[in-house]
Amino acid sequence: MGLISTLGLALGASWASGLRLYAAVAALGLLGRFAGLDLPGELAVLETPWVIGLAMVLLVVEFVADKVPLVDSTWDAIHTFIRIPAGAAIAALAFGDYDPQWQAAAVLLGGGAALSAHGSKAATRLAVNTSPEPVSNMVVSTTEDGLAIGAVLMAVFLPLVALVLVGLAMAVSVWLLPRIVRAVRRQFHRGETHT
Repeated sequence: MGLISTLGLALGASWASGLRLYAAVAALGLLGRFAGLDLPGELAVLETPWVIGLAMVLLVVEFVADKVPLVDSTWDAIHTFIRIPAGAAIAALAFGDYDPQWQAAAVLLGGGAALSAHGSKAATRLAVNTSPEPVSNMVVSTTEDGLAIGAVLMAVFLPLVALVLVGLAMAVSVWLLPRIVRAVRRQFHRGETHT
């Protein structure tokens, strides 16, 4: 796999891990083990049965937790300390065959991609959770499920497209995040004045 393909796969999978870490790991592992995908660098470790099994169990737990308002925000808060380093690790593993300078750059880019996705997801969820009805939360959660799997598939099969889309998503996140934070703060301040 060439540099651009490896970078596209690394950043696409890292970005997906910011949304759904366990879905990204399970998808890569399953594609490598059962679809004959030759994962770059050291990512082949994700193909081992126990890693796939653990990722699948945690994926089911996350799938359920993410559909329940407020539980999802708690889950996101805890996973701030898991998804971002895991995104960095996925990128580093993808560059396992490269010089350490490339691996270090991959860690920074992968962590940034995971942070971008996770930050946007967590902020959006806080905004959605201010709505009293549960349907919007489930719709947003299901959309995130599809985005994460789609991002992994795109990273694997169309890495250049994934690279461009992740770059755009990161730029939009940087632009959008302050606006979401302000909206959430306004909503919380309105709630405090009404109580």
